[in-house]
Amino acid sequence: MFISKKHLSRRTVLRGLGTSVALPLLDAMVPAATALAQTAANVQPRMGFIFFPHGAVMERWTPASTGSDFIVPEILAPVANHKSKMTIVSGLRNKPAESNDPHGIVAGTWLRCVAPNDVSDPSKGITADQIAAQKMGQGTTFPSIEVGTPSGGPCAPGFSCSFGSSLSFQTPELALPIENNPRKLFFQLFGQGDNSAERAAIVNETGSILDSIMGDATALQKKLGSEDIARVDTYLESVREIERRVEMMKSQDLSDVDIPPAPVGIPSDFEAHLTIMFDLIALAYQINLTNVATFMMEKEVSMRTYANLGVTEAFHPLSHHGDDPSKKDRLVRVQAFHTQVFNGFLDKLDGMKEGNGTVLDNSIILFGSNMSNSDKHNQDPLPNAVFGHGGGTIKGGQHLQYAQDTPHANLLLTLLNRAGVKQDSFGDATGDLSEV
Repeated sequence: MFISKKHLSRRTVLRGLGTSVALPLLDAMVPAATALAQTAANVQPRMGFIFFPHGAVMERWTPASTGSDFIVPEILAPVANHKSKMTIVSGLRNKPAESNDPHGIVAGTWLRCVAPNDVSDPSKGITADQIAAQKMGQGTTFPSIEVGTPSGGPCAPGFSCSFGSSLSFQTPELALPIENNPRKLFFQLFGQGDNSAERAAIVNETGSILDSIMGDATALQKKLGSEDIARVDTYLESVREIERRVEMMKSQDLSDVDIPPAPVGIPSDFEAHLTIMFDLIALAYQINLTNVATFMMEKEVSMRTYANLGVTEAFHPLSHHGDDPSKKDRLVRVQAFHTQVFNGFLDKLDGMKEGNGTVLDNSIILFGSNMSNSDKHNQDPLPNAVFGHGGGTIKGGQHLQYAQDTPHANLLLTLLNRAGVKQDSFGDATGDLSEV
């Protein structure tokens, strides 16, 4: 009898979807527009978390004075043109990120502020970006995007390798992988197809196929037992989500947005790789595909060399400078280069007019690392710089110095609250940083 083939029937529905339509759409996550107008009275906040590995040479990251009358230090000099929208936050410590392994849990605890082995409270361990995505991502196609340049990362004995290769945890134990291929990211954001004509044709075709599949799946559900009905319900929710995205894409007016052709793949040039990933995040912000993004610029234990800077040593060995002045000089050159490429991203956001300001004015972008002195592998004090005014919730143009052992989680809690994602607690936070 038919019910004996419940599992096969469910596969039949999947075959009915057709791998040429359904699976590419799930991978591509076609774009869509928010129904909310981009006006001065209704501006959507954006949050970005930009991570760089191996910390910073702190005496060349930290300004000599606090307040608004500070000189932008060497590593941050490339973003000096955004000083009025920059908040340097010094003195913070991420104690839950400290372990016997120098690199394996650094990335995954940066936005978590809970030790990897602490599962005592299921409400803790979700990273700040994912908390933001739960509240800020419902009106966008993608609640969050997770991107980077590396593939994989270091593993710490006794812990999931996810703590070395991901910044984002949707649950205390579920990490979200990063996408490092700009072509795949492009298809995820804007749909399959190398140009606008191809993408439009695919979207139009897919819409009618989805309607047909929904009817077939609903008819099949009436013939199944209770367990398979539950399975089909889960399946239908996935189909509805795809349908929502397709319909939102059809309603989006992109006539005034210059969407470039799809990238070929991962560029061989590192600067080009960083730049194109930043450009895709900026474009996703601009047309409101997402309000939340994380970007791992490079992984811990990176063996990358920087011939373009005249630095021949690999990044990780160079980070063990042993206080050698010449090694520090070369390491600062690498760190300032990362800031320089990041500045191009800020320039793009600041060039996108929105309401009475720019997308950068309405953003909260944290640029930092979960390591301080790379030679000592410590997490105290961390290099943190926040860019944007958060739509008027962040002052900008100041350097704030906090007391020894002030939790890094205090800053993340503050940024969430400034973005309108109200939280009473986060990680090991002891309170909000009112001066930010």
